[in-house]
Amino acid sequence: MPSRFQNIPVPSYPGKRDKGKESLVKVAALQMEPHIGNKDRNVKETLRLIAKAGKEKAKLMVLPELCNTGYIFNSRAEAFALSEPVPDGPTTREWIKAAKANNAYICAGITEREGPHLYNSVVVVGPEGHVGTYRKTHLWNEEKLWFEPGNLGYPVFSLPFGKIGCRICYDGWFPEVTRIYVAQGADIICDCTNWVVVGELQTLKKPTAAYTAQALSLMNACFTVCCDRTGMERECQFIGNSCIIDPGGNFVAGPASPDKAEVVAAEINVVAARYRHWSELNNPHTDRRTDIYDEFLGYDPATREKALI
Repeated sequence: MPSRFQNIPVPSYPGKRDKGKESLVKVAALQMEPHIGNKDRNVKETLRLIAKAGKEKAKLMVLPELCNTGYIFNSRAEAFALSEPVPDGPTTREWIKAAKANNAYICAGITEREGPHLYNSVVVVGPEGHVGTYRKTHLWNEEKLWFEPGNLGYPVFSLPFGKIGCRICYDGWFPEVTRIYVAQGADIICDCTNWVVVGELQTLKKPTAAYTAQALSLMNACFTVCCDRTGMERECQFIGNSCIIDPGGNFVAGPASPDKAEVVAAEINVVAARYRHWSELNNPHTDRRTDIYDEFLGYDPATREKALI
């Protein structure tokens, strides 16, 4: 069944234009299998998929969490040896070249080093170079042994076709993250993730994390591009199922296969995230009781600037 967000009603005003095409952009999740420690191979694979998505005219590309290094580290020393500064490290430089070559924006997971500190980060690059960085704020399991919690807050990046916010895997278990991004005006959430098999809760055929992402898009009336990895790494199974979700909580592309490298792409009308009326009398954003709770749930949008001082 087609999503109602494909033909959203918008206000009428003088002049002629193509309704439903206010801010069309092709977005893509570049699902892949990184190999732990093999940075050269991993970066080459990201560049191959970026070129493939570029041929499909994608202008926003999302890659998995820690896609340049792999995920299951044996020690902090191993993670540190594989880490790089951002944006001056070799991986980010390669992604900037690819963004320029394809006239696209790329959100990609990277093991970031800043002095003695390590971060599970997403770097955002475009034709103009480094746009910004997000550092994961909710660390999963053994990540707490290797990484510092993110200290840049929840920055929203303004791109030519709309505003994006970045989320990393376990961040999706905390609905505050998505709500804060959308409260700051984000249209698209780019989720660089490494969803894993967790007992009977989440399996290759039951991607509950993808369903959670659906709910978050629905509750916040935003688009979400979830890019997961595949494969088995040091006895940890990843589930794939990358997907693109509209503001109504519908899959508009994917979920992808659980075990193959592939480009999952869809053309979206970003302006659909700007019109959030569910009915004549309901808007999940203006209906918020900000007289009872803070608009940003206690988050200070200046956190990022403070952290950078």
